[in-house]
Amino acid sequence: MSDSNINQQKQARLDKLEKLEELNINAYPHIFKPTHKAVDLHKKYADLEIDTQTDDEVIVAGRVYAYRNSGMFMDVRDESGKIQIFSYKKELSEEQQAIMKGLGVGDWVGVKGKITTTKAGELTVRTSELTILSKNLLPLPEKFHGLKDTEIRYRQRYLDLIMNEDSRETLRRRSKILTEIRRWLADRDFMEVETPILHDKQTGAAAKPFKTHHNSLDMDMILRIAPELYLKRLTVGGFEKIFEIGRMFRNEGIDTTHNPEFTMMELYQHYADYNDMMELTENLLAHLAKTIHGSYKVPFAGKEIDFTPPFRRATMLDLIKEELGVEISIDSTVEEVRALAEKLDGVHLEKNMNWGQIIEEIFELVEPKLIQPVHVMDYPKDVSPLTKEHREHPRLVERFETRINGWEVSNAYSELSDPRDQRSRMEAQMAQRTGGDDEAEELDEDFITALEYGMPPTGGLGIGLDRIIMLLTGSESIRDIIAFPTLKKQNK
Repeated sequence: MSDSNINQQKQARLDKLEKLEELNINAYPHIFKPTHKAVDLHKKYADLEIDTQTDDEVIVAGRVYAYRNSGMFMDVRDESGKIQIFSYKKELSEEQQAIMKGLGVGDWVGVKGKITTTKAGELTVRTSELTILSKNLLPLPEKFHGLKDTEIRYRQRYLDLIMNEDSRETLRRRSKILTEIRRWLADRDFMEVETPILHDKQTGAAAKPFKTHHNSLDMDMILRIAPELYLKRLTVGGFEKIFEIGRMFRNEGIDTTHNPEFTMMELYQHYADYNDMMELTENLLAHLAKTIHGSYKVPFAGKEIDFTPPFRRATMLDLIKEELGVEISIDSTVEEVRALAEKLDGVHLEKNMNWGQIIEEIFELVEPKLIQPVHVMDYPKDVSPLTKEHREHPRLVERFETRINGWEVSNAYSELSDPRDQRSRMEAQMAQRTGGDDEAEELDEDFITALEYGMPPTGGLGIGLDRIIMLLTGSESIRDIIAFPTLKKQNK
């Protein structure tokens, strides 16, 4: 629709608004109290016979989506669904007729009336009183066909939600999933906590942060990339089962599975290890699939993802051998794994990469092949600075990442609790930072001090909830399941 057409339609709406105001009708009242939702009325009167008038009076409210016969018939939609409104002029006062005439598609209206059915059998509210609740001044994108332009959908999400029921349902499902996660964890005695979003150190993950400055303290800070070290401080303090659901911020690329701010659930459990975290992860994800879909088998992008527990468990090195035909010995040298990597197309190598970093780069070729849920176990120690050393292989750690549809959806450890080992690992990370790795973690002296007071054996788990929500709602872009995704600024 051209700007001139939009302006003409806006003026027509302003003219209607002005006529209402001349009659001292407030088009933007302070409050209105409906008695029923559309869905409740359809359920209650599902068996009402065709062409029936009742004395049952109701009050409904919603946005006008269709306006027919000068307002005699309107389709009004609230959050739950649609109800038809019939307004017979002879039954309305002059003021009420003016309101009916002043309404249009997109307006919010309150309706008091009696329940009837039409000769076609459609449930209808026969109006006795109309109340305009908000005059819409701009034309909706399309009247019947929904909003298809993805650029407008993401930039003006309110228009997307007005026009597309699928978008509203996706956000409802997101809310249901988050609520269900909280309930499931609470039923297992996990306590929800909150930790700082403003951090003074880059810790908890290998990622680039967003930087800011605290004026009052005259102190440079970052938005958190992970809550891990604060949550572990709480476990040191004696909380045995804790979790946090919140926003994380990473100053990195944007694509169909990455948004700079995203939602993560992270939890910690005393007296547990990464095997316990695998069991917890698969049981939680299976429960969510069953709750949302009624089945462990979930359709996604032309595939069927089977969340039936237990998930497959396989080591990183075994998967590299299985998918790429490349066998890497646990005792191989950096030079040997580099030579293997150089023979593979698509592996990005840098000069100072260590043994674990090269293996992690090789594994990126495997990731897209892992469609069904699998716990990828036993990562190199070099790339896991917060994880306990493997009980059998000191070059590895007790860490796993759950992969589904080629995506990392969880990351979990047997948590490192020895403060001496933790200091050594963090010092190694600092050396990498000095060498130019701006994603390496910083040394956190207070966290090491906390560990020196003693942390018992602990299992830790982080789940990227946006990707789980994508899988469970059939959304192939992360932008569809975030109400307001980060977008590049438009040139005016």
